[in-house]
Amino acid sequence: MDHASLALLIDALSFAAQQHRNQRRLDPDASPYINHPIDLIRVLSVEGGVHDPQILCAALLHDVLEDSATTHQELLERFGAEICNLVMEVSDDTALPKVERRRQQVLRARSASQGARLIKLADKISNLRQIPPNWDVSRAQSYFDFAAEVINQFRGTHVELESLFELAFAKRPSDDVSKER
Repeated sequence: MDHASLALLIDALSFAAQQHRNQRRLDPDASPYINHPIDLIRVLSVEGGVHDPQILCAALLHDVLEDSATTHQELLERFGAEICNLVMEVSDDTALPKVERRRQQVLRARSASQGARLIKLADKISNLRQIPPNWDVSRAQSYFDFAAEVINQFRGTHVELESLFELAFAKRPSDDVSKER
């Protein structure tokens, strides 16, 4: 990675950390939310071999429009059109009810760009690996099924990442688990 790309990635990391600074994950430790975007770039780069700085920056920034006061214009001015467009492409309209947001995410996945598909793969892998242990079986199953529905819209995008998704999906709680509780 050249100097300019590295500087851009570090700027995206710094910006994402600032925007998510007061947010926590739903895990038992209430870990800092920034760990999630960092995990996405680790999944993409280390596990998936994706090294495109624009995609890695957009992965770091993938939740800033949904979870902070960051605007489209702010992203555009600071990170340029390519990164801004990728972030827009993977962002949900938070004004919609959860059920409709999920439906829209599945519909948009069909026509997603290659970069957006890679970010969505990493996001779903990370989320499945880190389902909060306090979720009941039904809620966890629902999220696993939703994640698969999104990923199924663009199978054939990236063999390694899709294999990682399958490994994560294999840990989907079964109905047998709910009967044991």
